[in-house]
Order: sequence, then structure tokens, then C-alpha cells
Amino acid sequence: MLKDLIYIVPKEKHSEENLKEILTSHPEIKFVSLIGIDLSGNDTDEKIPIKVLLDDITAFLKGAIQTDGSSVVLPGIASLNNAKVDMVCDLDVNWYVEYNTDNVDPETEKPVGTLRIPCFLYHENKAVDSRYTLTNCIEHFKADLLNLFKEHPDSLTPFGIKYDDIDSVAATCATELEFWVKTPNNQAEIEELSTSQVLQEQYWTRTKGVVRTALEQTILNMELYGLEPEMGHKEVGGVKAKIDESGNFNHIAEQLEIDWKYSSAIQAADNELLVKSIVKETFRQNGLEVTFLAKPIDGVAGSGEHTHIGLALKLKNNKTINLFSSTKQHFLSVFGYSSVMGILKNYEVINPFVSSTTDALRRLKPGFEAPICIVTSVGHAVDLPSRNRTVLIGVVRDLASPLSTRFELRAPNPRTNTYLALTALYISMMDGITYALKNNKNEDDLLTELSKKPGEDADYLEKERAYRSEENIFEDFTDEEREKFFGKAPATVYENLSAFDKYPKKKAILVKNDILNDKLINSFKLGAIKRWLVEINHRIINEFTDEIRSYKILHSIDKALDLDVANWMKIEELKYYLMKDSYSKKSLFSRIRIASENKDYEEVSKLQVEAEERMSELRSLYSTYKKNLLDI
Repeated sequence: MLKDLIYIVPKEKHSEENLKEILTSHPEIKFVSLIGIDLSGNDTDEKIPIKVLLDDITAFLKGAIQTDGSSVVLPGIASLNNAKVDMVCDLDVNWYVEYNTDNVDPETEKPVGTLRIPCFLYHENKAVDSRYTLTNCIEHFKADLLNLFKEHPDSLTPFGIKYDDIDSVAATCATELEFWVKTPNNQAEIEELSTSQVLQEQYWTRTKGVVRTALEQTILNMELYGLEPEMGHKEVGGVKAKIDESGNFNHIAEQLEIDWKYSSAIQAADNELLVKSIVKETFRQNGLEVTFLAKPIDGVAGSGEHTHIGLALKLKNNKTINLFSSTKQHFLSVFGYSSVMGILKNYEVINPFVSSTTDALRRLKPGFEAPICIVTSVGHAVDLPSRNRTVLIGVVRDLASPLSTRFELRAPNPRTNTYLALTALYISMMDGITYALKNNKNEDDLLTELSKKPGEDADYLEKERAYRSEENIFEDFTDEEREKFFGKAPATVYENLSAFDKYPKKKAILVKNDILNDKLINSFKLGAIKRWLVEINHRIINEFTDEIRSYKILHSIDKALDLDVANWMKIEELKYYLMKDSYSKKSLFSRIRIASENKDYEEVSKLQVEAEERMSELRSLYSTYKKNLLDI
């Protein structure tokens, strides 16, 4: 019976005795797979027969499984002539069992299962993976915070506790997941999708047909894994589905969101990986395709993965205190204000870990409720919590539930490496907290500094910048004002990665305790640059080329008006500029390829921005051209 399947092996059950009992009593679990996360956020998957584990559980758990470092993204660390990477099981998080419903074991009459074990990747006896980096970060964060409490016991006075009352520090996190789903081979018109978005015809409306079934099954499957789903609903993007001759819905193109309960930072990142797998497999079984791209369709809402960050103390009397909640008439506590200030001050070097792909940066554009500059909102009034959806990081508060106070970072997307992003965030939070406590700053001091105007002096934040706004960032500021007050958003992957060199003092914060050291950051950069160049030259340009070739002449000579001819001439001229070489002149696409070969990354970056702008112009021209034709 399917109800007899197990889905979780909690950390309390990772002993040799417990594992042997579990695995021998569930013969449907045929394989074990170790999940290592490289510096690009890719997770490993392999099929090791469960017999290998059962033959010597102790060696398996305490030893290491070897893999080829060339198969994971660790450039500058694991090389072809030094590729040995060891995979070491993480015993302190939940393990889970994935089932292949397409492969039923004839003996047990149950789907074949694979025990998935999160692990760490070691090279030359040093951990070099994303999971370990976050684990190490959280350990340092907790230790540093406890040391600060010892040095500054008055910081605990507002909460009515002393250092000896503390049992542990809890760094918590939760991620939301937005994604697009569609029927295979169906393409919705961009204008159709854009119009539906503006009219808000999809947001929070009822799901129907196979999408409804897949969404319901996904939520139920998440419950089996103890993920505690909280909500699944339609997002802003999508169009109304059509019904075929059999009465089934087709022409599906919808954007959905799923939310689930928070957990510890490392467990939350692991849970996100599991949810993506559940979503993709469940929708596939229902004949639907899912994409986790941040911006799968240009001109239409992209998919975010808003990341919620919390900080609490577990007391010896079993009570929990939210360190972000204020015990006074304030939006936040000292720890809350200083944490968000640390993130904002250092965000230029956090951003590469949050948005490391062209796809990610395409989403962060004005007009799509995605953040475009470094600014926060804490609310209009202390006694009336509000949510500003136009800022980078906002405060989430509920007066009836002080434990729910947290930050929501709105920039991440479903392909963000959550492990590294959280690492950079918590390191920066500690920088802000350290500043506040060592300088005896109170809530009033910090709120004043956070709310400073451009040009006003500040002890921690930068003089020429502003960091807080309760206004609509998109509508109430011009482009020039936004850049001046809140900083200019990077347009390309190279621009984003250049922050490590442009802001050496901020980078020094990241490498301070050897958590994100120079070697790891350099490896991350090398991997991101390589992925960026390959994607531009072998995917983006190819996709642009196919799109350009699809723009055919549609008017007939005898019926065309002068405007039609003029419109088409503009289109032709732009098509040639983009992709057609001559003996005397290289096209824009060819210049990108040449700059890539020459490793002139700054030139590639500049030309990529131009290519994106020109393609947008071409789409607009062709749309205008088509609309003026009577016969197509």
C-alpha cells in the first residue's frame, strides 16, 4: 500500500541501528543518492544500490563517497588534473525518500524509492560546497552573537532576559516559490499575456482543470514530506486556458506560487530543493511543463523567490524571543534595524550571489513588482504595519504575533543559490549588529540613520545615499533620482560580479572569518563568468537569431501603403545591424562573439546591453508593422 511508504528519515534516525531497521523493512527503497550543492547551486544525483549502504553503514556515514570534480562547478578548485572530490553525509538535517511512480517494483508493488542524503563536498580535505559554506556561516553567526551578548549584556535588557537565560540562537528562513506552467508546445502571444497581467485577470483567481489537479497534488505531496505547505495560488502572469474537442483544457500558460513553513537556514534551503523536485515531477505526471526561470517570457511578469529571514532566541524555560521584534514603540528592535542596515550597506557584494545569471537580471526591471535598487521600507506607522512591494527588502510585521516579525528579500529567483545568498546575508547582518552593539546605538539612533536623506552624515551607512522609502520606488522617483539615492542596479552578470573589485571594503566583510574566502569567491566568479559567456554565445544569440528570422515581410506590394513600406525598412535595417555581417562591417552579434573570444568582458557586457535594447526595439517595430496590415 502506498500509505505504508516513508518519506522522511529525520536526523534523530541517522544511527546505524535505526537506518538498518528502516531500510530492511522498506525494500522498495532501492537506491541511495548523495546531494552535494556546488558553487553554482547545482545539486548532484547518482544511483547507488542500497546494498552498498547496508553492507557497511558506518563506513558510508563516516567515510566519503568519491566523485569527479569536473562534474560539478568548482573552477579554480577542482581541476582536470586534481579532480578528486569527496562527498560526506550531513547527519544533522532531514533526509528524504523520492519515489519513481513510473517504476513500480513487482515484488513490493510499490514505486521504487531513492534515499536522498544531503552532503558536503570536500577537495583536498577542505569543504568547498555551498551547503557547508552556509552551515559554517550559521555556526559562526550564532557564536559571534552569543559573544556580543556577553560583551554587551544591556542589549538583552529590553527583552527582560540575561545571557544565562539563553539556550540557543535560531537563524530561521523561508522561501516562496513562483513558477510558470504550460502545456507542451503551446505558445501564448506576449501581448496576450501582458494585457492579461495589466488587467490582473489571473492573480489569485481559481485554478481549473489539470492545473488545479497538479497544484492540489503538489500540496498534498509536500505534506507527506512534513514541509507544512501554507498556500498555493495563481500569480499575476497567465492567460485564460482553452478547451479542446475532448473537453480538456489546453493552451495553458499560468504563473503559480507555493508557500510553506519556515525552518532553520540550512534546512530551509534543503527544503526548497525538495519542493522544486516535487513541483516539477507532479506537474509532469499531469502532462504539464514547469519552468523555474526568473524571466521565461520577455515583457511579462517574471518569477521571484522571496526569501524571508528571521532571528530568534530559544530560552532555557522553553520560551522563544524574536530578536527583530521591538519591545518599545518602534518598528523593529536594535537587532532588527542593524540587521537590515548591514544588508543594505553591503548589498553590492551580496547581489552577485542573489542574481548571478542573465535571466535573473532580466527579471529585475521597472514595472514588474521586482526590486531595482537598494532600499528598504519599515512601514508608514508603528501601530499600523504596511507592506511596500517596490523595495528590495521589506519588514513583515503582525501586531498580534510578534514572533512573525521578519525581513523579506524580494530579489531572489527560483534559480538563486539560496545557500550562498543566505550566507552573504547573515554575514552582512552580523556586520550591522556588531556596529550597533559596539557603538551603543539604540532604536532611535538606528531608525534615524536608516531614514537619513542623501548627503546627511552617518556613522555606518554611506553619506550620499538614502536607504529607506515608504513611497512607490517605480512611480515616485525618476530614473536619475533612483540611481542617485539608492544606487544603480547592474545590467549584466559581469557588472554584478565586478562589485567584488569595485567595493573592496565590502568584500572584506564577506571574507572576514574565512567563511566566504577569496578562493570560494573566485571560484564562484569563474563559474558565473563561464556560464554567462556560454549562455550569451550559444543560447541567447541563437534565440535572438531565430526570432529575427521569424520576422518575415507580410505586406503585398500592390496593397502596401507608404507607412507599411517605411515600417518594414526600419525592421530590415535593424535586422541587418543585429546579425548580418559584410566584408566591411561586423554585426552586433559577431562583435559579441569576438569580444568573448578576446576575454574582453567589459565590452561583452556593453554589447549585451545594446543587444537587449535593440531586440526590444525590433519586437516593438514588428508589432506596429503587423497591426497596420489588413491581410496577413
